[in-house]
Amino acid sequence: MELNKRQKVLYHFIRTLFYLISLFPMRLLYVLSDIAYPFVFAFYRRKLVRQQLTECFPEKDIKEIKTIERKFYHQFCDTFVEMIKQFSMSKDEMMRRMVFVDCDKALGTFNNEQKILFLMLGHFGNWEWIASLQYWTPGVHCSQVYHPLTDDVFDELFIQLREQYGGECIKMRKTVRRMIQLNAGDKPVICGMIADQQPRWDAIHHFCQFLRHESAVFIGTEELAKKLNSLVYYGSVTRVKRGYYQCRLVPITLSPQEMSDYDITDKYFELLEADIRQHPELWLWTHKRWTRTKEEWEERNA
Repeated sequence: MELNKRQKVLYHFIRTLFYLISLFPMRLLYVLSDIAYPFVFAFYRRKLVRQQLTECFPEKDIKEIKTIERKFYHQFCDTFVEMIKQFSMSKDEMMRRMVFVDCDKALGTFNNEQKILFLMLGHFGNWEWIASLQYWTPGVHCSQVYHPLTDDVFDELFIQLREQYGGECIKMRKTVRRMIQLNAGDKPVICGMIADQQPRWDAIHHFCQFLRHESAVFIGTEELAKKLNSLVYYGSVTRVKRGYYQCRLVPITLSPQEMSDYDITDKYFELLEADIRQHPELWLWTHKRWTRTKEEWEERNA
């Protein structure tokens, strides 16, 4: 959507402000994160975070839950200042801070019949830095599917932020058409898909077990991978230390058309849950993840 005059002024103001803040050294930005932490911890969706942590980890006592809670809010604030740092971060610094592992192995699985690799991701660690994968895969067209934000100014801001590495942002509703176009080309493609949010009621077709919940899940990646016979990988993110991450490319399937229905989706959530259980503080617990139950879905479709 084209921004109007007032929106353009606001866009340039916010972008300039974030750029100036991004010029601060990373250690100073983390001081700002530490200052913001107690306020965010106290006032931002605390009840929701506690409820979801308690439901997902009933084996943990309240002391353990509170520890995860505090670590999560620290990470949440860090992710925000790390996102701001992107406005001025150099290529060398980004490649030091966001390291991709096993890229060569993944690229080696491309062939004449399979030109697209879907990289399934979660809101885990610093998902915004994943867009820098383009730096690690020269010769590959990197893209990511996104759901437009309701605010046009911030939607444009995030598109520009994510595309600065040379990749392409694809609106969710245009994914199928764009993937068919890219599949017809000569260049290999990696398409990032963050698939851990709950779908709308009219987009629910499958439920799987995820973090002790029967969870409504997106199956679009699986359907498209089977349609185009695409490679499917999972991006397993770890936080090495503050401000440093690794993303390992883990194969889910190289033969999607041989997989049974929903097996690709279920495997993705199995891998994501394993990462969350190992480091629960790195997942985005402020999402309202389980408000659509299977019982209500069945009633709506009766």
